[in-house]
Formats: sequence, structure tokens, C-alpha cells
Amino acid sequence: MKVVLFCGGLGTRIRDYSDQVPKPMVPIGYRPVLWHVMKYYASYGCNDFILCLGYKADVIKKYFLNYDESLTNDFVFEKGGKDIQLLHRDIDDWRITFVDTGTTSTIAERLVAVRPHLEGEEVFLANYSDGLTDYPIPELVEEHRRREAVASFLCIKPHHSFHVVDTGGGSGWVRCIQDTTQADFWVNGGYFVMDQRIFDYIRPGEELVHEPFQRLVAESKLYAHKYTGFWGCMDTYKEKQMLDDLYLGGHAPWVRG
Repeated sequence: MKVVLFCGGLGTRIRDYSDQVPKPMVPIGYRPVLWHVMKYYASYGCNDFILCLGYKADVIKKYFLNYDESLTNDFVFEKGGKDIQLLHRDIDDWRITFVDTGTTSTIAERLVAVRPHLEGEEVFLANYSDGLTDYPIPELVEEHRRREAVASFLCIKPHHSFHVVDTGGGSGWVRCIQDTTQADFWVNGGYFVMDQRIFDYIRPGEELVHEPFQRLVAESKLYAHKYTGFWGCMDTYKEKQMLDDLYLGGHAPWVRG
């Protein structure tokens, strides 16, 4: 099953890093967050990737063209480095298609741009390139098929605490105020499962989660998998530090095997 990863955004909320590298290339430990996302999919046998590139696409291309497996694998060093024998391999079974989908394209436009590479795929996976979880990929796919949805995605509780205010339709009088961590409030966590029908709902210039998903909502064809387990993204420097600490401390939930 192919995995489409959206890697073309500017990453403005983590500006200290994204000025030098695209957001997917911001590191967690020895490897960029994009690699960690791909590694998680690959751990379930989903190792055929399509990268939707845009901002600083050359950085991502060069990273894989010059990939050094010795950084994250044990190896034997001989003859002054002329002979390196890897004891384990990282990505030798990965297939990666690199597609330049534009620097200002929406997510929906990027998806349409790679449609030719999805021919023959009844169902495919898609994701942003900065979110990590321990939710089992096969369960996502199984539930998607069971619900007969056109698209489905992981739905998570927000980690940041702020207050949701209900003013009763805009009257100004507060009817309810709740902390997001306590309220029935969920956000899009990515990890999409889609089938080919999704392209029938996309018009030129649209954003995936706006107009196309609203059309699916109206037809009851969009499903959300609610999950209260681990999910983390790299939107801010603080979140990068949290992911770094988990990984370097040996407690990263997204690492399998």
C-alpha cells in the first residue's frame, strides 16, 4: 500500500529550523522527523512512498541521495574505512518517488499532482510529514474499509490546554467554558486513509480539509478514528524538544522493533 507524504510546506511555526531546512528535515536524534514517520509506516510493511515536495525540495532529495546507513545501524569498520560492513539495514527495502508539487500548492493540489503515481491503488495512505503516533496502521485501514469511507483520519485530543468558549450563537453571553483537555474537543492528527474516489471531491485551488472534506461530511463519507494514546507533532521548538527527549531517552512510542 502506497504512502503519500506532504513535505512541501514552509514550517513557519518552527522558523529557527525551517529557515535552513524544510520542516520535514528537522531532526529527532540522528534522523529527520520525515524519516521517523516513514520508518513507522515501513514497520507495518508500508514502504512504497510518494513524497510531495515543495519548499527546499533539494534538501530532501540530497538527504536520500547521500543517505548514510551507518548513523543508525551497527557496523564493522575495516581497512581505515575502506570496508564498512553493515550489521543491520535501514531503508534498503524502501521505494521512494520524489515529486515536485510546487512551493505554494495546497495539500489537495499536491495530492492531485501525484495521482498518476497512485494508479492501481484502490486504497492508499497519506500524511503530513511531522506527526508521530503509535496507533497501529492496519487498524486504521481495517476500520476505513469497514466503514466504507472515502477518507478517514486519526482524530486526537489537543495536547495544549486552552479554553473553549460557547457564547450561544454569538450573543456574547457565555453558556459554557471548558478546558480543551476536558471538553469533547478533537483535532485532525493526519494519518489519512483514502480511496480513489477522493479525487472526485477535489476542485482546483481547494484545500483538502476545507471544501473536499466538507463535501464528504455532507454525504457521511468521512470517518474519524478517535485516539487518546500517543500522538506528537513538530510544530514548535518546544515540541521538538519533547520528541527529542523521548527518542534519546529510549522511550519513543513510535519506534517499533
